[in-house]
Amino acid sequence: MSADAIVMMVVAMVVIWGGLALAIASLVRHGAVEDRAENLRRDL
Repeated sequence: MSADAIVMMVVAMVVIWGGLALAIASLVRHGAVEDRAENLRRDL
């Protein structure tokens, strides 16, 4: 593999995992995860 291909793969992985981490952090910060857990407990 060429160095350019490896660099592009690393950049793509950082973008994907970084976006996933930011999305999870945003959900946790706004309390969406806690609300779902509370609703699940209530429904059970």
